[in-house]
Amino acid sequence: MRMASVAHRLTLLSAGGEAIDVARHSDHRFSSDPQAVYERWEEFRGWAADVGPTTDGTAEAVVTPDTLGPPAPTPHQVFAIGLNYTDHAKEAGLGLPEAPPTFTKFPTCVTGPYGELPLPSGAVDWEVELVVVIGRQAHRVKEEKAWEYVAGLTVGQDFSEREVQLAGPAPQFSLGKSFPAFGPIGPWLVTPDEFDDPDDLELRCTVNGEEVQKARTSSMIFPVSELIARLSAVCPLLPGDLIFTGTPSGVGGARDPRKFLAPGDVVVSRVEGIGEIRQHCTG
Repeated sequence: MRMASVAHRLTLLSAGGEAIDVARHSDHRFSSDPQAVYERWEEFRGWAADVGPTTDGTAEAVVTPDTLGPPAPTPHQVFAIGLNYTDHAKEAGLGLPEAPPTFTKFPTCVTGPYGELPLPSGAVDWEVELVVVIGRQAHRVKEEKAWEYVAGLTVGQDFSEREVQLAGPAPQFSLGKSFPAFGPIGPWLVTPDEFDDPDDLELRCTVNGEEVQKARTSSMIFPVSELIARLSAVCPLLPGDLIFTGTPSGVGGARDPRKFLAPGDVVVSRVEGIGEIRQHCTG
């Protein structure tokens, strides 16, 4: 199943290519608010499995880059993981972590899959990531059961302002990664059963058409199931929460010389089986 936010309304993308407005098609059994559906995710999955094609067109939505928003627009919590790929840890000059380095991106930075990225400085970096959306409350979840708590997967960018992030004496990871539009996700949510192996997906990032990152999620040091188990051992994960699962090597700040985003740059981030998101950098 694929689910999107179209013109701020919950939309089901059918196998036949229809974009179905859920509130209208369900006779308002479900809210039009995309975030609200995660509180009733299992019920929604059951309803969606029986949805057939519309007959009069009244439930159809128009999907364009301008109408697509984030599939989880107002999460309670946004977790983000650092150094989750061996090559990225090496390019950062750091050893492999024994536990997932965890920070947050404040929810106000979450935005849709297409749009402008206002650059607050000349030190903004790119980090393509697979993003997990939680489908039901997870607390002290066993690793072997963790995928049962996942609503779906989407594409994300963990844009990072490196000067703020690394300013001392204590680094400010969460602030440096939470400027407006620094958390784009989309273009839609895809449920795990759509993938042959949800633990082995290719992710790529290009800047102005040049490939800067490419890896497979099977290379994660801490896979999705372990991240959910470790995070939920500390605090409950709530329906609609996001987990940015980490980025592979190829970030601009690790290059010699360093390379950061500039006004006019176009960043495209892709994950196999999901799609791509695109940001246009502005001054």
